Amino acid sequence: MGLDVSLDIIKPGYVPRGEGIIKLKVHPIKEITPLQLLEQGKVEKIEGIALSSHLKERKVSDRMSQTCNQFLKQENLLASINSIYDTTSAQRGASLTLYAQTDQGCILGSDLAGRLGRTSEEIGKRVAKMLLEDLHSKATVDRHTADQLIMYAALARGETEYLVPQVSAHVETNLWIIEKILGAKWKVEDLKITISGIAFKK
Repeated sequence: MGLDVSLDIIKPGYVPRGEGIIKLKVHPIKEITPLQLLEQGKVEKIEGIALSSHLKERKVSDRMSQTCNQFLKQENLLASINSIYDTTSAQRGASLTLYAQTDQGCILGSDLAGRLGRTSEEIGKRVAKMLLEDLHSKATVDRHTADQLIMYAALARGETEYLVPQVSAHVETNLWIIEKILGAKWKVEDLKITISGIAFKK
């Protein structure tokens, strides 16, 4: 959509202590271009990051990665997951992020953070399951991106269209907001969202 943004994790942070540090760079643009994603296409690759802090002795990152791939293999898919063992965080913690890219330009992701009592294996299984569910739905964006794209689409010049795995309460709320606050028009047909942007300019 023409955005020029980069994000680096300087130090991970976890509940309850936090203390994470990120570096975000947002470069100005004149306008946002609309998005047309109406065909999921074929999955070309799946990549991911298995991150854990102060948990190397328990091989948490590797266990999340291995379990995730065990479930993906049931669908003849395999992810290239980078296992990272961090020592800078203020406390122990873990998270797994997975994203699939298709030949139609779609990127669908899924993720889950650890918590007390949640095993590495559970995280790996649930992240794989969420991604597979969204892929099976033939959506062109994942369940979380579905509502987060709405504000950008409303500000864009032209019509944005994409397919969602489900019309969640978050999607419905964001659609209501862009109509009431920005005056942007939209419609939902089955799982296709269409948003007419207001062509906002800086």
